[in-house]
Amino acid sequence: MQAATPGVIRFDDYTLDLQQCVLRRGGDALDLRPKAFDVLRHLAGNPGRVVSKDELMAAVWPGVFVTDDALVQCVRDVRRVLGETGQRIVKTVPRRGYMFDVATPAAPASGTEACRTADGIRLAMASIGSGPPLVRPPTWFNHLDYEWHVQFRGALYHRLAEQVRLVRYDGRGNGLSDRHVPEISFATFEQDLDAVVAAQRLDRYGLLGISQGAPIAIAHAARHPERVTRLVLNGGYAQGRNKRGSAKDLEVGQAYLTLMKHGWGDENSAFLRTFSTLYFPGASPEELRALAELQRLSMSADVALRMRMACDEVDVVELLPRVRAPTLILHSRYDNAVPLDEGRRLAATIPNARFVVLESENHVPMPGEPAWATFIAEIQAFLGGQ
Repeated sequence: MQAATPGVIRFDDYTLDLQQCVLRRGGDALDLRPKAFDVLRHLAGNPGRVVSKDELMAAVWPGVFVTDDALVQCVRDVRRVLGETGQRIVKTVPRRGYMFDVATPAAPASGTEACRTADGIRLAMASIGSGPPLVRPPTWFNHLDYEWHVQFRGALYHRLAEQVRLVRYDGRGNGLSDRHVPEISFATFEQDLDAVVAAQRLDRYGLLGISQGAPIAIAHAARHPERVTRLVLNGGYAQGRNKRGSAKDLEVGQAYLTLMKHGWGDENSAFLRTFSTLYFPGASPEELRALAELQRLSMSADVALRMRMACDEVDVVELLPRVRAPTLILHSRYDNAVPLDEGRRLAATIPNARFVVLESENHVPMPGEPAWATFIAEIQAFLGGQ
């Protein structure tokens, strides 16, 4: 299966146009009811993974009670339209759900570009989709190419690209950007975002701040209220661990840094076990292996330590009241990495903010859990109001 064109998924002889909500074979549009199309879109967006009936119903009929019969009929419609290949592509997994059985989609051929920061650091950047621009400041560790192999990141990017032009970049010391850098600090994180926005020639744009990307997005929105149109924050915070005034946070932080130094990128290390407990307790072994590989490819252990220490010193509390853009704040109720109270503080202090609590234990919701459908639906509805 391929997704070389933004907003389009190709499989066998079919083209699933996510922007026009049309399934085509050759150049002909096929007759598929809207809800059946939504079922196919959700399955095709999660290839090779068993999708439960509960997840499908939450994605296709959010907030509405429907019986299994409605879903079964949609699956029948999809298989009918796909003809003799329908049963092969949309498989029933007894007592578990359905699976879209085709090869994993390739990363979109959006191309990687480069720009330079004010202090001369080369940054790699890429975009996918069309529509209003949405810039995603990086999290702690990133890699523009390999991120597509980390299920929850790739799935999120594909869904966002259905309605926006998503601009991503690897921060300094990360991924495809310059690895050997003299300074890593919150000030340089801000410089990196400024450089990307300038290189992309963006006048007005939204920001998506996930985890450590949230304070970067907040600071930028506060400094440029006339340019930032929308702000989406997930698992975010205004103060890093060392600024929260908690002795426990300080102790945990020091222990975490010690484990990181000796286990970065090692799927069998005590660090990865601690990381998964804090950030993604619901991750499967395969997902944890992908995260370990992303860590290894994104940066060295030394840079990871420097990056983590810079994040722990972040403090943008005074900037929160200066944000003027409409803001959507999402936070997992049982997040062990960033306490729910941090999300509440953002919502209470940023004007014009809406707060949504996700029923998840993962720092960022993952495909396959009920909170994922809520996560995607809330973001798409918010961005659709632009």
